[in-house]
Amino acid sequence: MPADQQRSDSTWLRALVRDIADYPQPGVVFRDITPLLGDSVGFHRAIIELVDRFDAVPVDRVLGMEARGFILAAPVAFSIGAGFVPVRKSGKLPWAVVREEYSLEYGTDKLEMHRDAIHPGERILVIDDVLATGGTASATCRLVEELGGVVVGLGFLIEIGGLNGRSKLGSHRVESLAVY
Repeated sequence: MPADQQRSDSTWLRALVRDIADYPQPGVVFRDITPLLGDSVGFHRAIIELVDRFDAVPVDRVLGMEARGFILAAPVAFSIGAGFVPVRKSGKLPWAVVREEYSLEYGTDKLEMHRDAIHPGERILVIDDVLATGGTASATCRLVEELGGVVVGLGFLIEIGGLNGRSKLGSHRVESLAVY
């Protein structure tokens, strides 16, 4: 199979994602990645494909958002030889933070990151499990930019295309392994 075709074929990933109807509220289909995480071959392939999508991009640090983003971003950072930075929900970090409020599909929340986690000019790759409305990802980009970092890309396992999350990410490069 040609590389371009392999890249666009997400059948393997879709087979490892469980759809849960009406969670966390009626009308929402939750994309559960725990079967993927529990499958050693699938989990490995997901990390490798995320790394490959940004192969030619210099990266200093990889950011992962709480909580499933941690699971993906840490091995991506390790694989490319970059540092890992956790982006946490409000009140979870023990030192001086920068904070950003954002909208969710069903409410608002706040993200925080240590003030010294990123230095001006550093190249930052943002990794998370799902791109839905784009609220979490755009808030994370604003945190990076507030500290002087440069977002070089955002990578996701899954993108929910109908929610138009990409539109909140401006001109940033966005890569998703599967679009629903």
